[in-house]
Amino acid sequence: MIQNPTGLDPALAERFAAIVGERYAVRQSSDIEPYVHEPRGLFTGTASLVLRPGSVEEVSAIMKLATETGTPIVPQGGNTGLVGGQVPDRSGGQVVLSLSRLNRIREIDPVSNTVTVEAGVVLDTLHHAVDAAGRLYPLSLASQGSCEIGGNLSSNAGGVAVVAYGNARELCLGVEVVLPTGEVLDDLRKLKKDNTGYDLKNLFVGAEGTLGVITAAVLKLFPKPRGREVAWVGLSSPEAALGLFDRAQDLGGGALTAFELIGPRPMEFAMRHIPDARPPLEGEWPWQVLMEISSGRSAEDARQLIEHILSEGIEAGQVGDAVIAASTAQANEFWRLREMLPETQKAEGASIKHDISVPVASIPAFIAEADKVVTGVCPDARVVCFGHMGDGNLHYNVSQPLGMAPQEFLALYRPMNNAVHDVVRSFNGSISAEHGIGQLKRDELIATAPPVAIDLMRRVKAAFDPAGIMNPGKVI
Repeated sequence: MIQNPTGLDPALAERFAAIVGERYAVRQSSDIEPYVHEPRGLFTGTASLVLRPGSVEEVSAIMKLATETGTPIVPQGGNTGLVGGQVPDRSGGQVVLSLSRLNRIREIDPVSNTVTVEAGVVLDTLHHAVDAAGRLYPLSLASQGSCEIGGNLSSNAGGVAVVAYGNARELCLGVEVVLPTGEVLDDLRKLKKDNTGYDLKNLFVGAEGTLGVITAAVLKLFPKPRGREVAWVGLSSPEAALGLFDRAQDLGGGALTAFELIGPRPMEFAMRHIPDARPPLEGEWPWQVLMEISSGRSAEDARQLIEHILSEGIEAGQVGDAVIAASTAQANEFWRLREMLPETQKAEGASIKHDISVPVASIPAFIAEADKVVTGVCPDARVVCFGHMGDGNLHYNVSQPLGMAPQEFLALYRPMNNAVHDVVRSFNGSISAEHGIGQLKRDELIATAPPVAIDLMRRVKAAFDPAGIMNPGKVI
């Protein structure tokens, strides 16, 4: 059991520091500060020691000592998570384990279409490296300039390209994991077919560091598209957007690489708070879609396909207006608008956010029902709905009413969550589509998931981490 609930013993801290060397044992409070806050400011912890190992062997030694002494370890990547899974508690007795120095790309294999990469590699760095090798790693997130591969896998990250390529779990072929005991599971295989027993890697992907420390992974690569077209579309309703999505799937198949739904309020905020932002369409549309088509054949093929989809959508009354990006710069500007939508809410005051998923066909009905319950909790609250319609994942956020004090609105956090999540469950959806559970949703998961599921998760946790040192207080 954990033996250091009120702080880390100085002599023990010295033993941990000796493993990585004094240079990589962070002890000054000012240097530790960036490691104990998460981006939204919902969770803040304390720590007296951050370890920055430079090898798998050092991670192994740290974990072995942690198990022997009952010292809780909090693995951390780029610290971009939004549910508090990477933040220590306030006891001061938890050690933050930063994987950022494990940042080598060990191998790019364009024939096998794989890359073997360490946990601390920044996602954007990986994008550039595989692009130079003529390949694509499709995981795409707003935080890709700072998030790291280990964190992506630990949270089973999603993003804008899931509709075509899948989430982080589906992009992972193998892992290297240091267990709480210090043992190293080397499962760095490139195989697309492997039925030799339990699929161990998928216990660690999405576990948020509660079972072990992912130190490296084999990831899937894809051929680079030879053509890419991006369109911004104006529509009358979520029902029209769903009809257009169905049409784009039928006509485009795997060429449909993004389909993002954007409600009226996010665009209002974007035009007000994004520097130099211009509306892509003339006139005002209550709902808008950012759609991307990629072709492995040619730029002309991608252009013809997106024009065909939009033309049929106009004829069917699904599309009210549309513009296809005339250049790469304009396409990038469309994506900049989309990626900055979460940030624009900060300028509008307090917000209550929901990272949910429902079956794609249920999205219009979910939005209608959720809008009703939001009004019931807070009549003048402003719904800020956008997200990855192509995979059923909406960021159904709620901003404070104009004139209401932020703390007064945030006092409604629990009833608002409960109301929206009850609607999610009525559609057999998920209260966490891509952000994870962490601290934010742990209690709700335990209270609302099937009891057998919770029991099985606890059994898995106990089997892998009997000392209870792996990221305690998170997930389960």
